[in-house]
Amino acid sequence: MKIVVIGGTGLIGSKLVGLLRGKGHEVVAASPNSGVNTITREGLAEALSGADIVVDVANSPSFEDKAVLEFFETSGRNLLAAEAAAGVGHHVALSVVGADRLPESGYLRAKVAQETLIKASKIPFTILRSTQFFEFVGAIVESSARGNEIHVSPALLQPVGSDDVVTALAKLSLGKPVNGIVEVGGPEKIPLDGIARTYLAAKRDSRRVVADVHARYFGTELNDKSLTASDNSLVGSIRFEDWLNQSPVAA
Repeated sequence: MKIVVIGGTGLIGSKLVGLLRGKGHEVVAASPNSGVNTITREGLAEALSGADIVVDVANSPSFEDKAVLEFFETSGRNLLAAEAAAGVGHHVALSVVGADRLPESGYLRAKVAQETLIKASKIPFTILRSTQFFEFVGAIVESSARGNEIHVSPALLQPVGSDDVVTALAKLSLGKPVNGIVEVGGPEKIPLDGIARTYLAAKRDSRRVVADVHARYFGTELNDKSLTASDNSLVGSIRFEDWLNQSPVAA
């Protein structure tokens, strides 16, 4: 089959392209760098010509509330219109676990807007909501720094390895559209302040982690159910500490 991966040169997209090509499919890694732009529509119709499946894993270059909403709405409308014109049979999108539970977050509001466009289209679809990736823990920690302290929520997270997310995306993409939402999370639910301490210890970073129930995550406060997957979700196999020990962070 011909599969177009929007955002095909990023963390998730590049791994997904490699996995699907390894299964013998014709895969287009579509991104602005490859001449395919879902905002301007440059190269979009050409990339989607003859496509059976489109997987959208693109992310906004800005997380500012207005900019991120404009990105996901504009990109979503343009992409879905181009898919309808090309006769695409399955639209797959990567979203975020808890997006609909945290309306104070501008980023997550934008992901809900993206999901709404997908559901309103006539294209058969599957939405995979993922918990936070291991690879982004460092960015979360650094964005929570206040001098020599890291202020983060003690709420539970269920972080997942990008490899596990890619495996789930590939399986769902090649299967029948579910016309609904599937969730994936890691094998462990861990307090965010504990994740931060483990990460800093691996870096031999002596900064102190402060558990703060009012600390904000992408603009919103958290509780133990905010960012954890449902009981019937897909569960990855990679543990956070095992990933950390093999990552450049530990090295």
